Amino acid sequence: MILTVAIIGRPNVGKSTLFNRLAGKKLAIVHDMPGVTRDRKMAPAKFKDLDLEIIDTAGYEYSTTDNMESRMWTQTQMAIAEADVCLFLYDTRAGLQPYDELFADLVRRTHKPVILLANKCEGKQQENGVYEAFKLGLGEPIPFSAEHGIGFDDLYLALLKQIELKEEQQKTESQTAVLGQIPEDFEPITDNRPIQVAFVGRPNVGKSTLVNALLGDERMLTGPEAGMTRDAITTEWSWGGKKFKLVDTAGLRKQSKVVNSLEKMSVESTKYAANMAQVVVLVLDADAVLDKQDLTIARNVLDEGRALVIAVNKWDIANRKETLEKLNYKLETSLTQAAGVPTVTISALKKEGLDKLMRALLKVYERWNLRIPTAPLNKWFADVQQQNPAPLGKNKRRIKLKYITQAKTRPPSFYIFSSNPEGLPESYLRYLINSLRATFNMGGIPLRLTVRKADNPYADKK
Repeated sequence: MILTVAIIGRPNVGKSTLFNRLAGKKLAIVHDMPGVTRDRKMAPAKFKDLDLEIIDTAGYEYSTTDNMESRMWTQTQMAIAEADVCLFLYDTRAGLQPYDELFADLVRRTHKPVILLANKCEGKQQENGVYEAFKLGLGEPIPFSAEHGIGFDDLYLALLKQIELKEEQQKTESQTAVLGQIPEDFEPITDNRPIQVAFVGRPNVGKSTLVNALLGDERMLTGPEAGMTRDAITTEWSWGGKKFKLVDTAGLRKQSKVVNSLEKMSVESTKYAANMAQVVVLVLDADAVLDKQDLTIARNVLDEGRALVIAVNKWDIANRKETLEKLNYKLETSLTQAAGVPTVTISALKKEGLDKLMRALLKVYERWNLRIPTAPLNKWFADVQQQNPAPLGKNKRRIKLKYITQAKTRPPSFYIFSSNPEGLPESYLRYLINSLRATFNMGGIPLRLTVRKADNPYADKK
C-alpha cells in the first residue's frame, strides 16, 4: 500500500528539508531564502516499513492576480488534490503568522486528512509555539524537527493510521466494484524500464511549457518570467506504450553570470539531471539558435555520453528560413562531434510537433543502445583501412590496426587493437569515428573509440 503525502505550509518552514529526509537523499534544493521551491516535486520514499509517494510544494503566498505566486498556489492545490494526506508544517521559532491561519482555513475546506507538524522545535523555547499551533484548527500538533530528526516516531504512527484507513476504504470499494473486461487487442509491455529524458537549455526557452504540453497537464510552473524553474522536477509519463521519466530543469546561463548561491545550486541540480538522463533534449529559442551557451550545453551533454536531441521551440513565430540556415551552419561548424544529431521544430505553446519530437527521441535512444555484430564491424574496419590506410605514427613507426570490437553500449564504445597505439594521429581517429557513424547510422550520439596495444604472441617465448 502506497500513501501519497503532500508536504505543505507557508514559505521557509522546512518543507524541502523534510522532503529530503523522507526521500533519504538531497533531491530538493534547500536554502535560507524563502520561496525556493516553486513547482511540486515528487519522489518515492521508504519510511521504516511504510511506502510513500511524497510531494514537496511551494510555500503558500496569497495573490489575487495572475502572477507567479498565484501559479505557485495552483501547483500546491494540485498536490493537495493528489494526496491521501497532507503534512502541514508550522514554524515554532517564527510563531503563528497570518499566512498560516489563512492557509490552514483553505486546507480545511479540501476535507483532506492533515497531520500538523510544529517544525523547528529543538528546545524548550519553542514549546509555546507548539501550543500556539492549536489555533490553526488542524488537530493536535506533533513537536517536530525535520533537520534534527525529532518527532519522526510520532509522524510514523500518524501515517500508519492513515494507511490503515486507506486500506479499509479500498477494501470497502472493492466489495462493490464491478470487474472490467480486458480488451481483446490488449498487448502487455515486456520492457517496463522507463527512459529518463532531461529537458535542458537557457532560461525562458520553453522547457516547462514543453513538458506540460507532453503531459497534457499544467504540471510545471510556467510564465513570462525568466528562471521560473529552480529545481529539477521528474514526472512519470507514457507515450506509444513506452514509459518515460521526464525531467524539467532550471535554465543554464553563462557561468560568469551565475553569482548567487541559490542559482549555483539550481545549476548543479540541472547538470546532475542531465548526467543521469539517457536522452537529453536541448530546447532552443527559434530567435537565437545554438548561441555560445547552447553549444556549451550540447558539448557537455555529449562529453557525458548522453544521447542528444535538439528541439527548436517557438517555431510558430520564427523566421523559418533564416533560422534553419543558421541552425544547419552551426551544426556543421561547431558541433561536429555529433554529426547527424536529430533536430525537431516545435511549438510547445500550440502543442505542434510533439509526436515528431518523441519519434526522434526514441530513434536516438535506439542508436544509443546499438550493438553492432562482430562480423560486419570488422568488415567495415577492413574496408575503411583499404580506402584510407593509417598513416605513419607520431613516432614515425608503421601502424598496423589489427581488429576492432565493441566494448559496450550506452554510448557505443569500441576498442581498436594495434601494434603501435600511441602513434595513431587524432585526425585518423576522427576519420574512423565519422565513417563508423555514417555506415551504421549513429547520428546524434557520442561514440567512444579507444586504441589498445595488441598482445604479442611471442612476448613470453625465449
